[in-house]
Amino acid sequence: MTDELTSVDDHLARILEQVRPLPDFQQPLMETLGLAAAEDVTAPISLPSFDNSAMDGYAVRHADVVTATDESPVHLPVVGEIGAGQARILALSPGTAAKIMTGAPVPTGADAVVPYEWTDRGVAKVEISRSPTLGQHVRPAGEDVAVGDLLIERGTILGPRHLGLLASVGRSSVKSRPRPRVVILSTGTELREPGNPLGHDSIYDGNSYLLAASARRAGAIAYRVGIVPDEPRAFLDALQDQLVRADVVVTSGGVSQGDFDVVKEALAPLGTVWFGGVAMQPGKPQGFGVVGEDRTPIFTLPGNPVSSYISFEMFVLPALRKLMGMSPTSRPTVTARLTHGVSSPEGRRQFLRGELGDDGRGASVAPVGGHGSHLVGDLANSNALIVVPEDTTSLAAGEMVQVLPLDSDF
Repeated sequence: MTDELTSVDDHLARILEQVRPLPDFQQPLMETLGLAAAEDVTAPISLPSFDNSAMDGYAVRHADVVTATDESPVHLPVVGEIGAGQARILALSPGTAAKIMTGAPVPTGADAVVPYEWTDRGVAKVEISRSPTLGQHVRPAGEDVAVGDLLIERGTILGPRHLGLLASVGRSSVKSRPRPRVVILSTGTELREPGNPLGHDSIYDGNSYLLAASARRAGAIAYRVGIVPDEPRAFLDALQDQLVRADVVVTSGGVSQGDFDVVKEALAPLGTVWFGGVAMQPGKPQGFGVVGEDRTPIFTLPGNPVSSYISFEMFVLPALRKLMGMSPTSRPTVTARLTHGVSSPEGRRQFLRGELGDDGRGASVAPVGGHGSHLVGDLANSNALIVVPEDTTSLAAGEMVQVLPLDSDF
């Protein structure tokens, strides 16, 4: 690991330069929820595709009922009934009416619908006591969408409403990039699976759950692998076994300068993974490169949980979003008023846990807990990261700061 620190921005640029979006292909609609469309989609049909009724009532010619009032109702013979999906009456003769249900096609010759409430609901003959205006209660074809309209723009993150629209125009699939498969490896002989007993010198493996959940929330498919002991051969064997199902590998632990930093010891000889310090706190020890015949990107994150999580947010999340063709790649910041003063080491970009809210005067953010990179309880109680620039050593209460909201979609 080199002594000179690289900047957060330079390290991220190095990562994004090596990551390429995954190839796109047609995927079933439900598989694309939360993914970015990789094509412009135009409407192949109009919506509605035919004139249809907005009410349960009677399809009529406006001219036949224009004089209808309570005092002088109009009587028309009913020639049949038109149900949604059961249209047997295609045209309406002058001087007649057809019972019609909501969503059913309005027959040729009819130009208005009289709601049931304005009639006696007759079957063979209907008494109409109020006249609709011309075109009233008729949904014209193409009122919502016309053939050729741009429905989805390339790069749009597909949500439920987009999928509903695509299905409504007959699309059963849309071109998008697949969800990256992310393999998460936790290293450390001291680690134990949750649910198992702890020894006097062991701890539970929370990192793999933290990172796997973060990857899944980003839209990826996460594979949480069992704990890998502090043995280079065991680590390399586990890594080799997992590469077959990995678009990205993320490890936590074993990248600092201790005697048992297994990840660095195992990967450094390959010459394809960079290890070094990044000018940030927490999260200084970092590693990134490629492994295996397919040159799979690998992120080697520090083992302390807060460091690991913040490193994921700063570096892994943007890479995953680039793989999926999403923009922007990095989480946007907002400006908020600091509720309490904070300090920060010179030359490091500090990420402090914070609680973002509104104090009645606008957005405000309160620091949560201490600086320790092991304080996972404080991390869980936070919903934002306060970003303190490298050249700033202190900020007073009331100053405006940049904040990363952690729970917002973007």
